[in-house]
Amino acid sequence: MAPRIDALALTQELIRCPSVTPADAGALGALAAALTPHGFVCETMTFEQADTPTIDNLYARLGSTGPLLCFAGHTDVVPPGDPASWSADPFAARIEDGILVGRGAVDMKTAIAAFAAAAADFAPRLGAFGSIGLLITGDEEGPSVNGTVKMLQTLAERGERIDHCVVGEPTSQRRIGDTLKIGRRGSCTGRLRVLGAQGHVAYPHKADNPIPKLIAILAALTQRRLDEGTDHFEPSNLEVTTVDVGNPATNVIPAEARAVFNIRHNDLHSGAELERWVRSVCDAAIAAGGGAYELDWTVGGDVFLTAPGAFTALLAGAVADVTGETPVYSTGGGTSDARFIKNYCPVAELGLVGESMHKVDEQVPVADIATLQAIYARVIERYFDDAASVQD
Repeated sequence: MAPRIDALALTQELIRCPSVTPADAGALGALAAALTPHGFVCETMTFEQADTPTIDNLYARLGSTGPLLCFAGHTDVVPPGDPASWSADPFAARIEDGILVGRGAVDMKTAIAAFAAAAADFAPRLGAFGSIGLLITGDEEGPSVNGTVKMLQTLAERGERIDHCVVGEPTSQRRIGDTLKIGRRGSCTGRLRVLGAQGHVAYPHKADNPIPKLIAILAALTQRRLDEGTDHFEPSNLEVTTVDVGNPATNVIPAEARAVFNIRHNDLHSGAELERWVRSVCDAAIAAGGGAYELDWTVGGDVFLTAPGAFTALLAGAVADVTGETPVYSTGGGTSDARFIKNYCPVAELGLVGESMHKVDEQVPVADIATLQAIYARVIERYFDDAASVQD
């Protein structure tokens, strides 16, 4: 019999791999080495695309029948910044006073180790009741082009169906398990360039100042209240993130003015609908004042919602079994790879308290690692005890 996976030790081993996007630094290999003795078939999926980093990903599966319960996560991490700002080497995985410090401790190597340990413990009981999978990318903190989205496409092309998925993002707010993410707002970014004609400020009739038109467009965009929110989503919002002219002279009317804005929207809107609205505002401003504009529109993530039902109730029940408290459902926060997974199966996010993610001295209480493993263990047990009840 293979030795049990120690979630704390595996977390430390993963943290000690400095897998700053797009580097893997041995993290995926360490995870595969831990899972293989427990019967998981581990497959490295490498994807590349022009002008993007080549990324290694790991797909591990135990079992060959359905249903397939999958855990999704990422071993890549954001840069630590100045190591001297940390209380210890950010990749040393130091433990002091019951706290594990290291880049990736919260986002999200601990969750990967906790699920791996829980799944390995359950492996002897799985039998023919279904399959457990881990979908681990090295491209979540980066462009997210050669990671989860392509792994999902590959699995679908060869006929592997994921029935339900848990993403190990740090969703908890104050106590582990207090929040369950059942959706995310969509994210759209507009890069606007308003064109005019350069000239001397003393002769404005011989120039075309683009700045007033840019101001008019931004005023119209920001003055509209997009909606009042929904039962599961907070109100949509548009935020201007930068305005640039790049004109050091005080006596020159510039030839162009630029701005960037981001919209986080709920399920009352789509990226396409919002783009049409933004373009209509720009068209109106240009029609009134002349000139021209260019708009580069990017959809960073689609809005999605896993409606409360049997699957979300199973996850909430697993948390309550371990902590004694039922998590609240939330759709707040930024985007995650769940935005890709939702196209294939019901998905929800459940992980650690996210307070220190991406910060100096990112950290997790050692006790929370055991708690998260216990929660994931209950998720797996509940799922395969009554798999038919969650086929919603």
